[in-house]
Amino acid sequence: MKHRIVVLGAGYAGAYVAGTLARRLSPADTEITVVNAVPDFVQRMRLHQLAAGRDIDAPKLVDVFAGTGIRLRVARVTVVDPERQTVAVADDGGGGELGYDTLVYALGSHGAARAVPGAAEHAFDIAARPSALRLRERLDSLDGRGDGGRVVVVGDGLTGIETATEIAESRPGLSVALVARGELGARLSAGARGHLRQACDRLGITVLEHTCVEAVEATRVLCAGGTALASGATVWAAGFAVSPIAAVAGLEVTGDGRIVVDRTMRSVSHPNVYAIGDSAYAIGDNGRPLPMSCASAGLIGRQAVEAIIGRLTGRKIANTKLLYTYNHISLGRQGRDPADDRRRRAGEAEVSERPEGRAGQGGHTRDVAVGHLAPDLRHAQAQAPPGRRAGCDRRCPVRPRLQPSRRPHPGRPWPGQSPCSR
Repeated sequence: MKHRIVVLGAGYAGAYVAGTLARRLSPADTEITVVNAVPDFVQRMRLHQLAAGRDIDAPKLVDVFAGTGIRLRVARVTVVDPERQTVAVADDGGGGELGYDTLVYALGSHGAARAVPGAAEHAFDIAARPSALRLRERLDSLDGRGDGGRVVVVGDGLTGIETATEIAESRPGLSVALVARGELGARLSAGARGHLRQACDRLGITVLEHTCVEAVEATRVLCAGGTALASGATVWAAGFAVSPIAAVAGLEVTGDGRIVVDRTMRSVSHPNVYAIGDSAYAIGDNGRPLPMSCASAGLIGRQAVEAIIGRLTGRKIANTKLLYTYNHISLGRQGRDPADDRRRRAGEAEVSERPEGRAGQGGHTRDVAVGHLAPDLRHAQAQAPPGRRAGCDRRCPVRPRLQPSRRPHPGRPWPGQSPCSR
């Protein structure tokens, strides 16, 4: 009987892990099913570009996984029952139930609940493609009026910074304000903060530091101290939250609902469940929790793959590095920084101030991050890495119980390429 692997979610982490497992495990021994709420792959870390006016592809998952043997189920996950080892899903056909032997939980995150009065009613977010498109429509409307409307971005994490700079550069007829609860770029090095400030100055962005938003109205943002900012469009980029499904299922989770995992990304409470991406609470090699990000998804995903393959084949589980080496930050089409995390090992993040990126696709260093799925970059990855083709570990003298698979189509790239550096 085949070992059933069910992957919940096909974002960066889920798509990468599913594709890599399909590449390295034999279809004669395993059956991999991916459940995703929408039929498209959402390039989430580029949604700020979509909102600002760029056309961002949404590849069909059926095309992404074509030739891998992966079964795709477009449905919404409603219940996970780890005791019965089943997943309940809902779709246009009424839904159903899937059984599993190994579950990979990768349902990701969404925009955090907006406790600030008026934020839920009046603010936009870019946590999903539909909401990014709604913001785009609003920006088009403001641009069309030609009266220099203002966009207020609340939140100075990467999402807020990238959204503010992208809008400011692509829509010069609008003014942009960025509201930061603390110091702008507080997690970055002094040099990186300086470069970030230069970019904001170059783009004409008004930065309000150490500012707390108390309420959002249809046409203004009210801040502590009585400051009122006129706003034609307010963008809420102040954090993310995860689905309550894991907590309801009885998995051990943190206070914010992320699944607690061990070094191999295995649930500490249910050994046949692995958590990856934003859903996982994983500790990095520096002793700190890995943040919700695409870069973390890559680190966590690689470790989960090694753990699952090791346990199914009887091989020793390889420990992959859980440490950032760099991080790319988009500052519009012309300004971008590859962030270097070498100093973060000692507690300080360092960001290179070089304008050049490793990929530089379209003037944006992070475009390469989704190259394993973006159609315009697929052909560059058509060959599997030497020594990893068919999942063969030549250093392992033990014949695995699960036979390695063959490449499905010589001309097709693997979906399981390293996700990104965000």
